[in-house]
Amino acid sequence: MITLAFTEFGSVDILVNNAGVYGPMGPTESVSLAEWRRAVDINLYGVLIPCRALMPHFKRAGRGKIIILSGGGATNPLPNVSAYAASKAAVARLMETIAEELRPFHVDVNAIAPGALATRLMDEVLAAGPEKVGQTFYEKNKKWKSEGATPLHLGAGLAVYLASSESDGITGKLISAQWDPWAHLHQHRDELAKSDIYCVRRIVPEDRGKKFS
Repeated sequence: MITLAFTEFGSVDILVNNAGVYGPMGPTESVSLAEWRRAVDINLYGVLIPCRALMPHFKRAGRGKIIILSGGGATNPLPNVSAYAASKAAVARLMETIAEELRPFHVDVNAIAPGALATRLMDEVLAAGPEKVGQTFYEKNKKWKSEGATPLHLGAGLAVYLASSESDGITGKLISAQWDPWAHLHQHRDELAKSDIYCVRRIVPEDRGKKFS
């Protein structure tokens, strides 16, 4: 696919990794291990492989943009959807790691949490039912399906922003299309570069005003 892109266009400037599956749904101890592994293959290796294929090109060019769809599984536990949650958390750390590797070459690598989208993934949760995905997760998806999910244009707009020159220098971040003020992040470029804002990190007691002895 990448060879075809070079043949047709001569160069590749932007890579968007927008593919993923929930994988098997149900208690972790009873779901199919083969399907669990397949979800990791799609969600994690499916990000790694095109990144690896284009990283040398981006390095030579001294520029480039990589945009990865992480989803909410990267930041919160998802009982009964463990393959998705684990693989998406891994995607977030892979994104940050590649971002550091490519920072000297002015290649920006970021992840997007687009929000709850009315896609086939939502239909799969509803089809699985509360006995497999849990009542809470099922009810959330049922509500999103009936009352409206996150508008698709938010994630698309964030992807366009991260692909643009306006966002140059913003890298290694996991950004919410629904909740973060992403249209103005370039105004905080230097502050973002020096902090772990919009990153997945371990929380220690001091972060919450507590001290454990």
